[in-house]
Amino acid sequence: MSSEKEAVPGKVPEKAKGATPPKVSRRSFLNWIAIGWGSLTAATLVGVAATLRFMFPNVLFEPPSSFKAGFPDEYAVGEVDERWKEKFGVWIVRTTEGFFALLAVCTHLGCPPNWLAAEAKYKCPCHGSGFYRTGINFEGPAPRPLERARIMLADDGQILVDKSRKFLWEKGEWEDPESFLKV
Repeated sequence: MSSEKEAVPGKVPEKAKGATPPKVSRRSFLNWIAIGWGSLTAATLVGVAATLRFMFPNVLFEPPSSFKAGFPDEYAVGEVDERWKEKFGVWIVRTTEGFFALLAVCTHLGCPPNWLAAEAKYKCPCHGSGFYRTGINFEGPAPRPLERARIMLADDGQILVDKSRKFLWEKGEWEDPESFLKV
C-alpha cells in the first residue's frame, strides 16, 4: 500500500480543508483595472463618435434642378444637343418651331438612354427601348414616351431649363406652353 491516502469520493482531502484562495498580486489587480478602464474609455469614444456622426448626416450633392443652357442661336435646327446630358441629364432638341428639353431617363426602369445620331433615335442600353427624336417610344419595353422638362427664356436671353417641372405626353402636357419654347 502506498503511504499517501487515496482520495475518497465525497470527502475533502485534509490539505484542502484549511487552504486559503490564491492571493491576487497588486500588479495583476492593476492590470485588470487598466483593461477595464481602457474598455470603458473605448466604448465611450465609440458612443461619442456615433453621436457626432448622427449630428452630421450624409449629404447628397445633386446638380441644380434648373440651369441656363446658352443662347438659342447656339443650337442647330433639327439637332439633338447632348452637352447637358452628363451634367444635368437633359437633351435639348431644336426644331423649326422652337426648342424642347427631354429628360435623359428611360421610362422603363430609369436607365439613361443614348442618342444615336446615325439612327436618329434614343436607345436605352439596359433593355433596348427606343424613342424617336421627339421622345415618343416605338420599341422595347418602355411603357410611355420620355418626359419633357420646363424650358423658357431667362431675362438675359439664355435658355433656362427647369427639371423640377416635368411634362408627360400621355397626360397631354406636351401641349403646355412651358414644355416648348417657340422662337
